Amino acid sequence: MGRSRASQKINRKGKLQQKIEDRIDVLRSRVGLLRGRDRLLMEMYLGNSNTYRQMARLAGVNEANVARRIHKLVRRLLDGQYITCLRKKDVFTDEQLEIARDYFVGGLSMKEIAQRQGTTYYNVRKTMKKIQRVTKA
Repeated sequence: MGRSRASQKINRKGKLQQKIEDRIDVLRSRVGLLRGRDRLLMEMYLGNSNTYRQMARLAGVNEANVARRIHKLVRRLLDGQYITCLRKKDVFTDEQLEIARDYFVGGLSMKEIAQRQGTTYYNVRKTMKKIQRVTKA
C-alpha cells in the first residue's frame, strides 16, 4: 500500500511536469505574436533562461517590473483569445485582426488602439463587440 502512494506521487509529478512543458511549448510557439520589447523579454525568458535580475539589468528597469511584465505576457499568450480570432479569420478584416492582436496580445486599451491604428474609439469598440460575439459562438 505504501508503494502505491509513492507511485501515485511520482505519477502526479510526471503529469505536472508534462503540463508545464506543454505550456512552455505553447508559449514558445506564440512568442512570434509579440512585438518589440515584449517579444525580446519573452525570448530572453524562454530561450536563454535568463533570470529576472539579468533581464532587469539589461533593460535598465526594476526586477519586479520585469517579473510583472513577463507574468502578464504569459497570461495573455496562454489565454488564446487571439488564436481563436485567427482560427475564424475569414470573418474578420485585416484591420479587425490587428485590433484583436493589440487588445488580446499587446494588452492595449481601446483608446490606445484607436490612436495607434488611426481610427476612432467607436470603431475599436464596435470591432471588439464583434470579436466577442464571434468568438463566443
